[in-house]
Order: sequence, then structure tokens, then C-alpha cells
Amino acid sequence: MSNITRRDPLEDFFRGFFVRPVEFGGSATEAPQMRVDVKESPESYAVHAELPGVTKDDIHVSIDGPVVSITAERKQQSEQKDGERVLRTERYYGKVSRSFQLGQDVDEARAGAKFIDGVLELTLPKKASVQARRLTIE
Repeated sequence: MSNITRRDPLEDFFRGFFVRPVEFGGSATEAPQMRVDVKESPESYAVHAELPGVTKDDIHVSIDGPVVSITAERKQQSEQKDGERVLRTERYYGKVSRSFQLGQDVDEARAGAKFIDGVLELTLPKKASVQARRLTIE
């Protein structure tokens, strides 16, 4: 005689979920790369950098001629309640940075930055190019 047992597939799924750790792949300690879009117009460059979870006080931008560097830090805010334990953390906390060179020097005095909804927007006007001057030899 055969024994037939009814099993609920959802029960099996949840039993496995809570009993053993779930592996999603990747590493939580691996720093994600900052996603950046750079657009050029005749007068300026526009840069959009995704920085989710970062406050504007933790973002630093430096300009050195045509080189732009963006550094940001996402700080961990531990909020654990009594009787609660963390099973897995996949969000990255720490510093990320990105540097890139543009085709022309940036006018630092007229550059501007805004941070809205996790996106840093830079407006980087180009410096007026100086025409080469030919010297007359006397």
C-alpha cells in the first residue's frame, strides 16, 4: 500500500526561508559604482550622478581644470529594536568616489550643484579658451 501525503509548496518555501540563510549573490562589502551621466553643450557640461541614501552634507565635489572628482559617503544608521536580530544586510555603507576628465577646463567660479531625490546635478560651464598669441621677434 502506498502512503500519500499532502504538502503545501508555500509552507515548504517559507520553512526553508526562515531556517537557513538566503543567498542572493554578490557581496554586501563590495562597493557599488557611482552611476554618472555626462552631457555636453557648446557652453557647458551637465553631470548627473546617482547617490541614493546619501545626504548632501556627505557629498564633496572638486574641480581641477578639466578633472572633476565626486566623493560621497553613506553612513550606517543602526536602528535595532529589542528582540530583533539582523538576518542579512545587503545595503552598502561607506565611501564611493569617481573622477573623470572632460574635454575642456571648467570655470569653477560659475559652476553649480544641486542634490534632488538622490541625484547630484552639476552644471559646469566651460572656460573661455585662450587664443594662442604669436610673438613678434624683434
